[in-house]
Amino acid sequence: MSLLVTGIGELVTGDPQVGDGSPLGVLSGAAFVVDAGTVRWVGDAVGAPAADQAVDVAGRSVIPGFVDSHSHLVFAGDRSAEFAARMAGETYSAGGIRATVAATRAAGDEQLAAQLSRHVAEMARQGTTTVEIKSGYGLTVADEARALALAAAVTRETTFLGAHVVPQEYADDPAAYVDLVTGPMLTACAAHARWIDAFCEVGAFDVDQARTVLEAGRAVGLGMRLHANQLGHGPGVQLACELGAAAVDHCTYLTDADVDALAASGVVAGLLPGVEFSTRSPYPDARRLLDAGVTVALATDCNPGSSYTSSMPLCIALAVREMRMAPAEAMWSATRGGAASLARGDVGHLTVGARADFAVLEAPTYLHLAYRPGVPLVASTWAAGRQVA
Repeated sequence: MSLLVTGIGELVTGDPQVGDGSPLGVLSGAAFVVDAGTVRWVGDAVGAPAADQAVDVAGRSVIPGFVDSHSHLVFAGDRSAEFAARMAGETYSAGGIRATVAATRAAGDEQLAAQLSRHVAEMARQGTTTVEIKSGYGLTVADEARALALAAAVTRETTFLGAHVVPQEYADDPAAYVDLVTGPMLTACAAHARWIDAFCEVGAFDVDQARTVLEAGRAVGLGMRLHANQLGHGPGVQLACELGAAAVDHCTYLTDADVDALAASGVVAGLLPGVEFSTRSPYPDARRLLDAGVTVALATDCNPGSSYTSSMPLCIALAVREMRMAPAEAMWSATRGGAASLARGDVGHLTVGARADFAVLEAPTYLHLAYRPGVPLVASTWAAGRQVA
């Protein structure tokens, strides 16, 4: 059954060939037709073809659904006390992950599934229609496999992150843990994952260990992603570029050589401003990356420790205010940039042939996402042409 979405005051198509000529392809007075979950026609509402059903959004702005390309949603436990301690002056480190590991291992499948469903629904209410979900809070063969199986039930963008931190039981033999990750754990998890990832930082995994993990994943057909250069300067960004990873995320501490490598390789730089907001750490310099021609994605990094937000609108507002991005750049990075990070051509835009994933804003323009931070502006969210929130 076809659906005509009409009465749109401002439509962000993501097509630079139409509308205002910007990368966002903004159209005024537009409409589009959805059939079988796919956009079939886009244009001026006056010339819209007939459809089986019609929805009039009464002058509201319509944007592509957000593509959140970095999250950790399969977990149990609460780390609000850790957050309070950071706000009181303690320095963030990766060590708190182990607290979530203990809670997640102790949780039953039903508890984890309910928590996961709640967070995915929370994201949908804020306009997110595509979300990447990582494992990484089990760190045993069975717990990592069940995390990915749960994630695969709600998204196709699942990432095996057995190399999140070295669990306590392997603290004296990290090499043995890397062998586990690249051997039995990878074997158990690969069927449920599209991607493999590693946390390449002091306190987590060094560059040689990260390389071993990513190459093992690549050998069984998984795409490569990497956490890197979050806590300090390091070799992670260069490793991601060398291996041809789809994306390297955090990118807070970069040398000129890192920026040049990102620009030359086409590896997407994922920026996660919720982390800096929640840890009082320096924000990445998005302006530097954009001016160098690097493709930038924005994502929430929703997790219980360093960024417990599911709000892509908040990340847009932070990117504009704290990372020197123009509103249009932040909007693009939260949609088409996220799609690039996930190597997806079917989402992040509203052009003919794309999935009909979109959000209707209680606002006349997408600019309000940064202009009115903290205000719940998403009136409804649609995935494949069906309202989901």
